Amino acid sequence: MPTYTVHAPPPHKGEATSAPERFVFVRDGFHVWAFLLTPFWLLRYRLWLAFGLYILVGVALGFALRAVRADSTVQFLVGFFVSLLVGFEAASMRRFKLTRRGWGMLGFVVGEDIEMAERRFFAAWTERAGQAPPPASPRPAAPMPSEPPPDVIGLFPQAGSPR
Repeated sequence: MPTYTVHAPPPHKGEATSAPERFVFVRDGFHVWAFLLTPFWLLRYRLWLAFGLYILVGVALGFALRAVRADSTVQFLVGFFVSLLVGFEAASMRRFKLTRRGWGMLGFVVGEDIEMAERRFFAAWTERAGQAPPPASPRPAAPMPSEPPPDVIGLFPQAGSPR
């Protein structure tokens, strides 16, 4: 399951804390769109420093590869690996930007998608604040049996039983 980091912006003037609606969830892992459409992805998330560095590195690598008379396959592979690096480091670049702008990291949360991650984070967050957590699902959960059934299949079906 994907892991998300939760970031809170600095509060506006006159606010004690930031509004929860402004929290940002950044998914860890490989970002396919950052790999496939690197410059557009950087511009979409307003990563100006990373975009400038991407352009600078691209131009420098282009001149260097032409200077050594590299063929088009090598030029393609270099561009491919630069985009692959951006795809792997996309979440780190977003976190760096948020940290530089004064956003605080509130924690980590695991969820199947961003909606589930938001539900889990805000349920734990309100529980820590002393409020009742919102319902996680519309149907009630089935009670867990106190002991495993006698026909459990596994290495250790009951504690202390002979092997």
